Amino acid sequence: MLNQNQTPLLDALKANAARPHAPFYTPGHKQGKGISQPLVDLFGKAVFRADLTELADLDNLFAPQGVIQEAQQLAAEAFGASQTWFLVNGSTCGIEAAILATCGTGDKIILPRNVHSSAIAGLILSGAIPIFLNPEYDPVLDIAHSITPSAVESALQQHPDAKAVLTVYPTYYGVCGDLNAIANITHQYNIPLLVDEAHGAHFAFHPELPTPALAAGADLTVQSIHKVLGAMTQASMLHIQGNRIDCDRISKALQLVQSTSPSYLLLASLDAARQQMALYGKMLMSRTLQLADEARTKISQIPGLSILEIPSPAYKGGFVALDKTRLTVTVSGLGLTGFEADEILDEKFAVTAEFASLQHLTLIISLGNTPADIEQLVQGFITIAKEYRRTNLNVKSHLWQDFVSTLSPALHFSPREAFFAVSEILPLIQTSDRICAEIVCPYPPGIPVLMPGEIITKPVLDYLQQIQAMGGFISGSADTSLKTLKVVK
Repeated sequence: MLNQNQTPLLDALKANAARPHAPFYTPGHKQGKGISQPLVDLFGKAVFRADLTELADLDNLFAPQGVIQEAQQLAAEAFGASQTWFLVNGSTCGIEAAILATCGTGDKIILPRNVHSSAIAGLILSGAIPIFLNPEYDPVLDIAHSITPSAVESALQQHPDAKAVLTVYPTYYGVCGDLNAIANITHQYNIPLLVDEAHGAHFAFHPELPTPALAAGADLTVQSIHKVLGAMTQASMLHIQGNRIDCDRISKALQLVQSTSPSYLLLASLDAARQQMALYGKMLMSRTLQLADEARTKISQIPGLSILEIPSPAYKGGFVALDKTRLTVTVSGLGLTGFEADEILDEKFAVTAEFASLQHLTLIISLGNTPADIEQLVQGFITIAKEYRRTNLNVKSHLWQDFVSTLSPALHFSPREAFFAVSEILPLIQTSDRICAEIVCPYPPGIPVLMPGEIITKPVLDYLQQIQAMGGFISGSADTSLKTLKVVK
């Protein structure tokens, strides 16, 4: 057992920040002495004294032998991994590296259609061929859940030469599929299970939370420590266990997608966040769950509102557990879209949600929230239900299902081929039945609706336009106004 009280990387950074010396190395501001005054006024001086480069005492992220290696070993033990890598380019680079380390050009990888855009980037970089599975769908709430074990088994029977399976656990809504069963099926083919666990870094620290991906049998998982724990934005971790994945390939892949000038502020925040959870995680998560339960109870009692809960009986493996710290509120019963409710909460009550969709608002309750936050949220919803309610909601309720049902069963080109193909930009109305050459997704949550290599269909275009009309933001495409799209020429 390692001493989880230690913070080797944080301690080394603190010592080097305080050491008097004449700096003749990057960054150019030289521990804040060259920083503009407005930045000093906003952040103070201490943060810039600690904004250091790869000095001898601070180790090297790509060849760690000192304090970074020690910090990563502590993190591996705390999160239940055999080896952990610190990430400074977010979970995005971890997902990309996972695909690069397990798949080459032409190799097949099985993954859900509602995967994050980082996985599509991994397909483009690696040249892998996606075998997409549609996730289980809730037609009442118009929410996609997880892929099911039976869908994975069927895909592997059809594609026994697949090199890996990738799944999302939990979804942006906090929904967890039957990962244990998916792991067992995947391992029957002796291939690795890769998990996008960006929103589940806290699972290992409380028994009332869903089973962590590694404990459920995943070979590799990527976690955004900044999303739900106490690290700085962009700070994430990649964990592996077992021998199905080559550790050296992970290290080499990460060198391709991470900065060669990593921020030690981000790295140190990972060290500190690990220590915080290793020492106090259960207490912090107990308090967080208590706040979440209070919010769920009070909001579910407001007329016109409902809360996403585990269905009974559970779906067939697509929804077997729910992260109770993720709160999805259905507001369509008030005659409002999620986008409208989001805007009202933000502008009138200073309450800002994680993201909005047509019928819902989704909120993250974490160790940083307070009882006052919960009270402010509840009071905001109470007032909205009284003062902003309308008689009906004039939007189509099954948009996600409608556009998924029209997707091509296979890509016309691989994502990599389409991304690098000669392309042209056309008015949106002229792109139906053409091959898409860019990633297009409403953000958040960053789940692609179109990706390079897919045939563009009219229902998909209608879906994007309605999302945009309701207040959603379209990202990934060159033209964020969505008046034009890039297609293969």
